[in-house]
Amino acid sequence: MDHSAHLLDIGSVSEIGLIASLFMMGLAGSIAHCAAMCGPFVLAQVPVAGGTKGASTLMRGVLIPYHLGRATTYTLLGAAAGGFGGIAQVSAHGRPVLGVFLGLGAVLFLVQALKGLGLIPIASGGTGLSSSAGAAIARIARPLLLRRDGIAGYLLGVALGFLPCGLLYGALAAAAGTGSAILGALAMAAFTATTVPALVAIGCAGAGVAQRWRSIARTIVAPLQAINAAVLMVFAVGGGV
Repeated sequence: MDHSAHLLDIGSVSEIGLIASLFMMGLAGSIAHCAAMCGPFVLAQVPVAGGTKGASTLMRGVLIPYHLGRATTYTLLGAAAGGFGGIAQVSAHGRPVLGVFLGLGAVLFLVQALKGLGLIPIASGGTGLSSSAGAAIARIARPLLLRRDGIAGYLLGVALGFLPCGLLYGALAAAAGTGSAILGALAMAAFTATTVPALVAIGCAGAGVAQRWRSIARTIVAPLQAINAAVLMVFAVGGGV
């Protein structure tokens, strides 16, 4: 039998599996993490996005330019991470190095899961480097929040896409494990897409929706994060995608 006619080989199945894993990671993380971290920035834009008093709540909360800005940053970071992984793979003359990146992503996702379960304390402040980076990004974001145009919203999304975030670090480590700029970009695009609905819900319904999700986050999100960590570890043991 000629197996060359198969549409998907093992490698492509692994690539789809990795992208699906980041898709699920973004969906779970958006409820437990992004809602708390990025929700205030979304709410700060809602009065500006509303424009006139009669604008619908839905249109005020969607903030399309802002999410496009975030998608731009995350996708470009994914391409850079995937490209870096590919260069590291060539330099190492083999695939095991990609497994290291995937293993790192699995560990970072597992840490997020353990934090969600309350098994690891959540630090009140970041490291000196992450705190400095966050402060610098906040200085850039502040004047953009005061502007009333779509370009400002887009640039705000681009800037906030660089906010230090453990969930983002895990996703980028996984993107580096693809060893491909294109696959890394696709993986991060999938990750970004699933962080949008929770933030749109906050923009439309207010901060209270995030509070109501906390119980869901404890019972559902942490196990999903652990499962995704296990999936990445399987890929890591296999040496890459």
